[in-house]
Amino acid sequence: MGKIFERELKGILNANEDVLARVTKTCDAMERMGYLRIREKPFMVVRGAGSLGVDLVAISAGLSLPIEVKSSTSDVLRFSRNEKLAIQAQEMIDDCRRVGLMPIYAFRYKRQRGDAWRIFTLDVGPLNGRLKPVYQRLPKIMPSKEGNLIMRWNDGMPLSRFIDYVVALQS
Repeated sequence: MGKIFERELKGILNANEDVLARVTKTCDAMERMGYLRIREKPFMVVRGAGSLGVDLVAISAGLSLPIEVKSSTSDVLRFSRNEKLAIQAQEMIDDCRRVGLMPIYAFRYKRQRGDAWRIFTLDVGPLNGRLKPVYQRLPKIMPSKEGNLIMRWNDGMPLSRFIDYVVALQS
């Protein structure tokens, strides 16, 4: 099931017209405009092989984004319920800190009409260059009182806003 949403996000970031038409069908005018801005500066997107690394890598002039795609029928994803998620997140933090990249978590809420995607990042410390303003604006996946990461769909940045911002940044 997750592969469906990986392909959907890849199609959005590639500016695939069929995918854009399908995902914007229930969006309001502002969301639709945000999504369609990807046509101006599409990404080259590569799907990762297997579950050992990131799901997607999106590359555009001066931006490289390792992306982990998550989907759920719940609007809250608790990393504590799946040890693999917590390990994967820590590995992504470590790898991104080491090479100076910003990790992206794309959360697709399955029961949502309109812009069903939300974008988050993990706290990897200060970043420089073009990533710095994007990183500062993106909501971070925050730990609970017990220290376990929790991703709340409502706290994320809508994908339409993320696209609008990133395209404007590259213009």
